[in-house]
Amino acid sequence: CKIITFLCSFKKWGTTRKLLNCLFYSKMVYYRATGDIMNKVKITVLKTTLDKELAEEYGAAGLDKCPMHTEGQVFYADYAKPDNFCDEAWKAVYQYVFALAHGAGNSLFYYGDWIRKPGVAVCSCNDGLRPVIFKLESTDEKSEINYTPVR
Repeated sequence: CKIITFLCSFKKWGTTRKLLNCLFYSKMVYYRATGDIMNKVKITVLKTTLDKELAEEYGAAGLDKCPMHTEGQVFYADYAKPDNFCDEAWKAVYQYVFALAHGAGNSLFYYGDWIRKPGVAVCSCNDGLRPVIFKLESTDEKSEINYTPVR
């Protein structure tokens, strides 16, 4: 989808994020009406980390790496958060998942000055003390809408 790829090329991610949010919901309506193709995105947990210096200064006693994910864990997503995927992490990565699911995997994000491999994004969750790092990859596996909309 050329529009998604174009939006993902903006340097100001806040504006792009708002536009992608609007597109996400309008695209889902379009997808249901037309049967447009959407592919699944593979999400792999690359690292679970703990910034010991910041955790020591700001964290609760006994704070450790995130208990929600483990390195090597794999999920597949499209329009919906995968089961057992952290809600906060989903908020941080779903725009990339949406873009890759709709064809942004055919080109590089951000004019090629971020990730050098087409169809890949490396993102982290929003936890500043113990971020989890994810690799998102476009796939050729077709996605299906498997819910009934509430009207």
